[in-house]
Amino acid sequence: MRLRCLSCRRLTPIVALLAALAFAPAGQAATSVVGYDSEAQLHAAVRASGGRVVRTLSSLRVAEVETPSSALLSRAGIDYVETVSRRVSAAEPALAPWTSSTAPFVNAPFEWQWAATRANAVPASVLLAARAITIAVVDTGADLSAPDLRSKAPESYSVVNGTTNVRDRNGHGTFVSSIAAGSVSNGEGIAGFGGDARLLVVQAGGPDGSFTDVDEAAAIAYAVDHGARIVNLSLGGVESSATERRAVEYAAAHGVLLVAAAGNEYEDGNPLEYPAALLQPPGSQGLGGVGLSVGASTQRGTRAPFSNTGSHLSLAAPGEEVLGALSSLSQPSYYPRFALPGAGSGLYGYASGTSFAAPQVAGAAALVWAARPTATATEVAQILKQTASGRGAWNPALGYGVIDVAAAVATALGTAAPDELPALRARAALGVKLLGSKGTVRMSARLKSLMPAISPARRIVRLQARHGARWRTIATARTDASGRVRWAVYARADRQLRARYLGAPDLTSASSRFVRLPGHHRRTARKLAGHGHHS
Repeated sequence: MRLRCLSCRRLTPIVALLAALAFAPAGQAATSVVGYDSEAQLHAAVRASGGRVVRTLSSLRVAEVETPSSALLSRAGIDYVETVSRRVSAAEPALAPWTSSTAPFVNAPFEWQWAATRANAVPASVLLAARAITIAVVDTGADLSAPDLRSKAPESYSVVNGTTNVRDRNGHGTFVSSIAAGSVSNGEGIAGFGGDARLLVVQAGGPDGSFTDVDEAAAIAYAVDHGARIVNLSLGGVESSATERRAVEYAAAHGVLLVAAAGNEYEDGNPLEYPAALLQPPGSQGLGGVGLSVGASTQRGTRAPFSNTGSHLSLAAPGEEVLGALSSLSQPSYYPRFALPGAGSGLYGYASGTSFAAPQVAGAAALVWAARPTATATEVAQILKQTASGRGAWNPALGYGVIDVAAAVATALGTAAPDELPALRARAALGVKLLGSKGTVRMSARLKSLMPAISPARRIVRLQARHGARWRTIATARTDASGRVRWAVYARADRQLRARYLGAPDLTSASSRFVRLPGHHRRTARKLAGHGHHS
């Protein structure tokens, strides 16, 4: 089995590392993962093979052993023998890193994922009640000094070093932890989705983000044994193992809800990812399962282009340009810093990937459980699915749709879901004008927000040409800090063009009036330097 990251950008792939353990030189002990029936049988088999036990995961009846013999599998009480498999882990960098000069909502940074999922419409009493629920994040550790994590006083453990030191030199685990369970009451930084839920950080990977399937299994078992009701797994790979399956089965048997990222390889063949496909089995079309497989959505509520699809998808959550907390030990080139206005301390940034959609679902599950403490893990998962944007209808792109946290909590409480709050969405206006009419025709469009707190910066605006009764997009660009965008257009006489903004959770859609272009050139358009790309 190979494990790898689930927020890696297609343009900067991280290749999974193979542990060449089955081909150790003659006389050198190979490291293997062994499933056993009893510890007595394990130790007898290892002694007979001339090896030694490196560590034992007694909860799972799994051990990591060194043995020069390949005959271990034939010993009594040994269920399976696997090579230790290494993945590039949860250490998923931003799919599209944002710098402080290009991050969305530059004038007034906006944690848009809250409005998109209506997490901000959850009753305060439920946020407080979530303190009875523990969310475990199995990842690269966390920077526990980050304000939103420090306020939670999280418990921590590293299966890598066997201590409580979970320093996150990669950054992925910090980002994921802040989304799942960042403080909602410290008046600093961002707000996590889990209300006052407790946070357990379990480190399973090192600074390079790589980790083994046995470390993943050990981390899941530790989380279950130490009271976690929900375990977030923003990690995956295209192969599974008996050891990983044992860990999933162990969690399910103890009533723990596992939440996993579905993967970001849609444009690279859309492979099946594990452990997500263990939680929501292929062919299930969202029904049943022992956990939730989570895809990523855009600000418009559609599937993010990178997000994997398939019959194993449970639901989706915002995964494009998500705001989160950064580790002070992470590389700025990996997770660019964004100066969050009003933040007295801490580091923040934007990142994309199903890795950052999954912890939103994990946090939402904690709120559902807080609202209905007697629910089982299966019932919590079902409530989240049935109240998502699909309202009970499933499709392979988004599963049951984008989570609606307010509706899920209301269902758990047995009350009516609150109406959407209109103040969270500003009305947009879009104007366009010609700047010249000889040779290259220059066009300028400006997007305006009619609510000062919501910025029109870094929004995608489309340049569209009229073809009969239809408008077709011929170029796209992102607005600058003032909401303006420009194009240079080559077009024949009397061609009609307009600018179009499709909207987002915080800003409505808008179209400009059309303009009629002069000129006798080709029917193409190109962007000006630094603004957008051809569609």
